[in-house]
Amino acid sequence: MKELTKKPLLVRIRPWLILLPTLVVTLGILYPFATAIYYSFTDYSLKSTAYEFVGIKNWVEMFTGKEFWHSLGVTLKYAVLATALEMILGMVIALTLNTEKRWAGILKVILIFPLMVAPVIAVLLWSLMTNTSIGILEKFLNLFGVYAFPWWAASSTALFSVVMIDVWVNTPFVLLLVLAGLQGLPKSPYEAARIDGGSAWFTFKTLTLPLLKPVLLIALIFRIVSTVQEFSIIYATTKGGPGDTLMNLSLSAYMDGYTYSSIGRAIPQILVLWILINVITKKLVGAWLKAKSAN
Repeated sequence: MKELTKKPLLVRIRPWLILLPTLVVTLGILYPFATAIYYSFTDYSLKSTAYEFVGIKNWVEMFTGKEFWHSLGVTLKYAVLATALEMILGMVIALTLNTEKRWAGILKVILIFPLMVAPVIAVLLWSLMTNTSIGILEKFLNLFGVYAFPWWAASSTALFSVVMIDVWVNTPFVLLLVLAGLQGLPKSPYEAARIDGGSAWFTFKTLTLPLLKPVLLIALIFRIVSTVQEFSIIYATTKGGPGDTLMNLSLSAYMDGYTYSSIGRAIPQILVLWILINVITKKLVGAWLKAKSAN
């Protein structure tokens, strides 16, 4: 009787088969992560297969060195400046284009174009536009008496120049999210505010901004995570220069790991970057959950 009621093998292993893809993905993430932590305590180098365990030497050298704190400062400055400009411009443009007029539809198509351009290609485009001989931006500045603007060739303007490219490429992403959020807002509160004689600023402050907060936080999460670990734009323009002006954590780890072949020194910087992203994301996701529940 027990043999007759015994479940078929496929039925018994079905839960494990369902969980198998998740387990594979989890192992695929955890194994490299654990390996990276292990190698951060060694002098592992690409020049040799032999390596030794050095304890916390790499971590101590990183935290006591000026280069790490400079790279961390560049990472945070770049992330805050680029993300803030993209969020502000994306919201302003989205509010402007939130209309049924024909010109708004044409502008939407034009403004989304930079989002389809790869960052490295964007750098090439901006290199041509800022060229001192044929660049359209250089010619524009000439009208105001500014000649041979240094852009990313000088320490004083390098950060502004690479942030400008990032803003040009990624503002359309924020624009699309905010515009979709605006078009999904309920109409009745705005009609009530219009009847009560509420001003445009009062309506934006008391209705649009609170209702749009979850969408804004989603855009903020995506952009801050991307800008904190930015690599391609900075590398394609100056490789972290002039000097070490734009040497953020991503580039510093790349230089240590591949230019100087010291993987053991590079990995602690990447792990710090991971911790930074994890902390920022956790805070913003918590804020998003609160904003979503409030709405």
